[in-house]
Amino acid sequence: MSRYHLVLEALRRSARVPEGGAALAELCHAMLARHRGYIREHFEDMPGIRDWTWAG
Repeated sequence: MSRYHLVLEALRRSARVPEGGAALAELCHAMLARHRGYIREHFEDMPGIRDWTWAG
């Protein structure tokens, strides 16, 4: 589950959709599609996902 999945789930469970919620959901779906495409082409996660580390 990615951060985009988490955002989509939070929007889905929200009692009311916040202003800009539809645009945010659209962005999340687009990023998930972009990531799937990258994986299919390169057989690995995008660098932003692959190289991420917890800074804290």
